[in-house]
Amino acid sequence: MSQGVDMSRIFAMSFASVYPLYLAKVEKKGRTKDELDTVVRWLLGFDDAQLAHHLEARTTFEDLFAVAHLHPNAGLIKGVVCGVRVENVEDPLMQKIRWLDKVVDELAKGKALEKILRT
Repeated sequence: MSQGVDMSRIFAMSFASVYPLYLAKVEKKGRTKDELDTVVRWLLGFDDAQLAHHLEARTTFEDLFAVAHLHPNAGLIKGVVCGVRVENVEDPLMQKIRWLDKVVDELAKGKALEKILRT
């Protein structure tokens, strides 16, 4: 399968289908749903109601990032997630998805919220 096909499949996935996996990952490491929601809302620029709406509506990643108001410090998210250096991802949408993966990964690894939120 070509990389383009893989990416288009990921873009069409619903955020709601991946969210429980994010939650399980962070809870397994002793973090909370509130902390997960905090980092997701920070990155996407959503409030609680907007986040809940996109989960309930089963918004695709493509549509989710189309309406997101990414935090101005999102570009400061650096590092490796799933063997990929996020700052080197060429496709803009895939990079945003990797940023989300990275902040969830940082939360699961015990990084302080202040550092994850690049404050």
